[in-house]
Amino acid sequence: MHALPLHLGPGSDLRHSLEQLAAEQQISGFVLGVVGNLSQAAFQCPGQAEPTLLQGDLEIITLNGTLSPQGVHLHLSLSDGSCQVWGGHLENGTLVLKGADLLVGVLANQASEEPPAAEPQPLVEIAVLPGCPFSARALRMLRTLGIPHEVLQVTSEEQRQELEQLSGQRSLPQVFIDGQPIGGYSDLADLHARGQLESLRR
Repeated sequence: MHALPLHLGPGSDLRHSLEQLAAEQQISGFVLGVVGNLSQAAFQCPGQAEPTLLQGDLEIITLNGTLSPQGVHLHLSLSDGSCQVWGGHLENGTLVLKGADLLVGVLANQASEEPPAAEPQPLVEIAVLPGCPFSARALRMLRTLGIPHEVLQVTSEEQRQELEQLSGQRSLPQVFIDGQPIGGYSDLADLHARGQLESLRR
């Protein structure tokens, strides 16, 4: 067995994402753990004719069950804003709010015994000015989002001139993704607001 991490962004359907993972990679296994929250949860309670649907800021407590190319069988428990706990058989229509990180245990002796090769992680570099509040904010954002990055402390005019040649800007901080300048703190915050930093997270 090997462990396969799975990150789901805002709006992802929790059940459909796991069904898709198992079908595309032809794997069987089970959910080892999960952290995250939901904007909507659909689950089948025992003895009820129709699934229960909850909406709001919902915290995932547990997700247990199995997955295979033929389908999934999963049980979800969650907490609402009043700390009331709900749970049942996971149904389609359960949507991620801000993000969800799962760890799937993949059984060996299948067509896909080895974990799929990870795509190269984009290199994020940030040039900062010591004592600059906007540099501190940009660094805090990258750390909070869990985005790996390299930091360059700009302490000389020579460094600043080199950065200006690369980006055409003298202001700091300056953020680069795979060597391409994307701007400063406000540009980084704008990308975050549009959900375009999700692929850079660990």
